[in-house]
Amino acid sequence: MTAHTPPTPPFRDPQLPFAKRIDDLLSRLTPEEKVSFLHQFAPAVERLGIAAFRTGQEALHGVAWMGPATVFPQAVGLGATWNTDLVRRIGEAVSKEVRAMRARDDRVGLNVWSPTVNLLRHPLWGRNEEGYSEDPRLTSAIATAYTHGLRGDHPTYWRTAPVLKHWLAHNNETGRDVTSSSVRPRVLHEYDLRAFRGCVEAGAVAGVMPAYNLVNGRPNHVSPYLREQLRTWTDEELLVCSDAGAPSNLVDSEHYFDTHEEATAAALMAGVDSFTDHGTDSSKIVARVEGALEQGLLTQADVDAAVRRQLSVRFRLGEFDPHYDPHAGTGEFDSPAHRTLAGEAAEQAIVLLRNDGVLPLAADTRIAVVGLLADECKLDWYSGTLLHRSTPLEGLYERFGAERVEFAEGVDRVLLKTSAGTFLKVPTAAEATDEVRGAEGALDPALLAGRTDLPPLTTDATGTEFALVDWGEGVLTLRAPDGRYLSVAEDGRLRASADQPGGWVVQETFRLEPRAKADGNTPGNTHGNGHLLLHLGTGRPVCVAADGVRVAGPDEENSEVVEVIVVESGEDAVTRVTAGADVVVVVAGNDPHINGRETEDRTTLRLPAHQERLLAAARAANARTVLALVSAYPYAIEPGPLSAVLWTAHGGQAAGTALARVLAGDVSPAGRLPQTWYAGDADLPDLLDYDVIGSRQTYLYFEGTPLFPFGHGLSYASFSYADLAVRIEDGTAHVSFTVTNTGDVTADEVAQLYTRAVDPSVTRPRRELLDHRRVTLAPGASTELSFGVPLSSFAFWDVAQGRWRLESGPYELLVGASSADVRLRTTVTLEGEPAAPRPVRRRGLAPADFDEQSGVEIVDRTKVSGDAVTPVAGGTGELVYRACDFGTGTTGVTVTVAGSGSVELSLDGGPVLATLTVDAPTPGPYDHVTVDAALTAAGVHDLRLGLRGPLRLAHVGFSG
Repeated sequence: MTAHTPPTPPFRDPQLPFAKRIDDLLSRLTPEEKVSFLHQFAPAVERLGIAAFRTGQEALHGVAWMGPATVFPQAVGLGATWNTDLVRRIGEAVSKEVRAMRARDDRVGLNVWSPTVNLLRHPLWGRNEEGYSEDPRLTSAIATAYTHGLRGDHPTYWRTAPVLKHWLAHNNETGRDVTSSSVRPRVLHEYDLRAFRGCVEAGAVAGVMPAYNLVNGRPNHVSPYLREQLRTWTDEELLVCSDAGAPSNLVDSEHYFDTHEEATAAALMAGVDSFTDHGTDSSKIVARVEGALEQGLLTQADVDAAVRRQLSVRFRLGEFDPHYDPHAGTGEFDSPAHRTLAGEAAEQAIVLLRNDGVLPLAADTRIAVVGLLADECKLDWYSGTLLHRSTPLEGLYERFGAERVEFAEGVDRVLLKTSAGTFLKVPTAAEATDEVRGAEGALDPALLAGRTDLPPLTTDATGTEFALVDWGEGVLTLRAPDGRYLSVAEDGRLRASADQPGGWVVQETFRLEPRAKADGNTPGNTHGNGHLLLHLGTGRPVCVAADGVRVAGPDEENSEVVEVIVVESGEDAVTRVTAGADVVVVVAGNDPHINGRETEDRTTLRLPAHQERLLAAARAANARTVLALVSAYPYAIEPGPLSAVLWTAHGGQAAGTALARVLAGDVSPAGRLPQTWYAGDADLPDLLDYDVIGSRQTYLYFEGTPLFPFGHGLSYASFSYADLAVRIEDGTAHVSFTVTNTGDVTADEVAQLYTRAVDPSVTRPRRELLDHRRVTLAPGASTELSFGVPLSSFAFWDVAQGRWRLESGPYELLVGASSADVRLRTTVTLEGEPAAPRPVRRRGLAPADFDEQSGVEIVDRTKVSGDAVTPVAGGTGELVYRACDFGTGTTGVTVTVAGSGSVELSLDGGPVLATLTVDAPTPGPYDHVTVDAALTAAGVHDLRLGLRGPLRLAHVGFSG
């Protein structure tokens, strides 16, 4: 007898289109198996030979959380390169390392959760480091380049499947899972959606991740925009992956739904396909989906639609065609090419903000390098573990020679004296291993435990001298002489055990606080020079026990009073090394795990006081002082007394070498600011004010004078611009001009093209980036740059018509080296559509489509879709709607409202013509009633609405 080989099922047939293969596989999966696929960790289906699959692999600027990998500059640093070709190559390198790492560790996933395309609207946002720019077009261009690199060039099979984060209007960590971003339609379309749309339409995106926050009163995980906007931009199946724990938040913190079954069903119906919740335990999500099916909240077709989208990604990744997958054998990891690329990226990310001629430094310059980040190579929450490391100090040693470089970190060297007169002591560890946090890799690094293999601190008569740093707002770190930071592990013991501050809950930060609350004394009583040493990770004070130093228990009263004895101040150390130097380089900035990170917004633009003192000491000792800021976000500084100022994001493994090469002139700096640097906190709107138009935010609308403008960055060369020409043809503005290197060194220039509507009918950007190009030019060389700008780029979202409209009229085209440094300009007149009044007599009025507002926020009309408006905190609010057409006449007005209060109507700033009052509060925010009143109006007028009290206005209609 001859054994027959079973036929190949259609889903295994690579000759069939993916859609038919997915249809076949769906038909073979049981309902229970399909439901199990909805969790982040989808199990294997052994009977069909289908492997387990998980969504989510962090890869923001290198492979993160899975151990050593090439570490590139932070995302905001990649944005500062303004170089899409470079960023595409970085995406390629990262995706190749993902593949190589997966080949030896199947925990590494191919569905990468990168990049972050949230706009850097507000510089105090804790996650500023994760975005590319405050400008939607620049963000979209950089993100598109990165996703193309991550995806790969094969027409069928993807190297990795990138998911964009975080949909939508997400720029605050303060109350991030309960706050609502009020986003008016113009801001929604012209700003927040634009960054996502361009990237999705470019065709290299596998999906998106909704953000924790709410938009217009509705959680992003049940956002109608997933269906109404995102899925209309492409014919590809997009996989929507929830953020971690967000599905549970719909009930637990947001209280938007009463039951988890309702919440899960609503999220699935809105478009969420994969639920990231409860870690690797899928049982709760599975039970919720099954409960929703049993209750009739979902159908099997709803589940199938979500599973189809996940399978679409898995097929594109080659999972079912291992012999045809061109990326299956990819093994490039930590290659010489990747190391070179990391160095190139770090160099291109450096921005020269100010230079009086001190830079570049001559080869024989004697340098004093000082500052808290001078000998650091900091990582952030989304970094991999370093394979290579270069600090500014190491880079300067290598470039100028150790004999020409003096160093002082600028920490305060202190002893911590107890109330008993003894000092805190780090005991000698018998055989301590040199562990690095995260080196082993972890699917969830938040679960990495602190070390307990080292002895806890004790006390003795001499103590240990600690390096104390105040990172701002009194948040301190304490480092032992061996370089380890004081940290608290799960057993509550205080040890010198951490290589760096880090972790989801940082266990290496402290605060010195008065003991008033503990001993009942009045605030400000500090027991003389004594303070409590409060451990911020646990919120508990440090105490000295017989078996070592630990944090006090919740009911303990034996908190230790410590006195800080300063052995040497940071300022003294700086003064000691700077006076004899030719130039002082102060390296200042932030630790990405402290005071500004995921879960924690900043409170000020100012440099921490400790670093301001070091900078002042350096200036006082040596007038030739260069400030190198290494930070995840902008600072407000006083640049006047400084010879030069540079900024770079945390630059990854090659950061120090790159900075040294720029300081030496081996490379001319050509990074450009991807966001406005404001002069001070007074220039900033409220963190939760998302109305970039109304509150004049970002370079697009800001009316003040910035410290440094968007797009700013200097060079060691000079460039001239000439020959601006514009031609309008076939719906495109063809713009060309010439750039010439008029300097004496080869350098990059970033040519920027902006526009401005000269006489707009509505508030438009003061200038708006259309395109840019980074070019390399030798001395004396010229190049002609050409741009084709679709005329749709000049349009705005017309709230009167509910669509994009190109307004007829003159537009300036501005060419230059930054948004403020304009070298060429011309004006073109574009033919578009004339303005039309709002047809309110015929269509009524959608209240969120206002032209101006004061004291109003947008909320959800229903839990599924639609907007309403309400006064902030139930107070009073004003709304203006320009050019409302009441036709030949109206005699009545009807408002659809919920809650309680009144609506006042007036025309053209005149007296109140109608007041509509809700006589009795409605049962809930979605229980709408209609209220009528007489209103006589004809022709075109500006309509003003006054909202009084806690009501939610959903619609205004006119009759007569």
